[in-house]
Amino acid sequence: MSDEEQQEPEEAQAAQGDEGGGDEADDIWAAALAEQKDDVEPHQADELTGDLEGGDLDLSAILDIPVTISMEIGRSRINIRNLLQLSQGSIVELDRLAGEPLDVMVNGTLIAQGEVVVVNEKFGIRLTDVISPAERVKKLK
Repeated sequence: MSDEEQQEPEEAQAAQGDEGGGDEADDIWAAALAEQKDDVEPHQADELTGDLEGGDLDLSAILDIPVTISMEIGRSRINIRNLLQLSQGSIVELDRLAGEPLDVMVNGTLIAQGEVVVVNEKFGIRLTDVISPAERVKKLK
């Protein structure tokens, strides 16, 4: 690796700016980045990982944040040629067997598994296996 590749991003940016004749906007941008770097304090992740089982974690600040919950019955990978040939009545084979539990995902993260139920003519899901809060937090790291 050359010396130029090992430079800090600001130094590399300054070196590129010098080669191009030195743009004043680049200098202002580099100065703003340097100031911002000094003002930033590292976040302490320990605050978020408290004792989840004992209930000592205060989640009141995030309880009203909306999330997307989805149920996944399976996946399939097909090429574009086959995708374009799909029409009404086409069948797409999924990677799960009939009777296997569905995955319950929150913002793309698995939090539980369950089975389909019908309630008042609407689909729902009965959770059969929920991942513990401690395990969910570990998956976020």
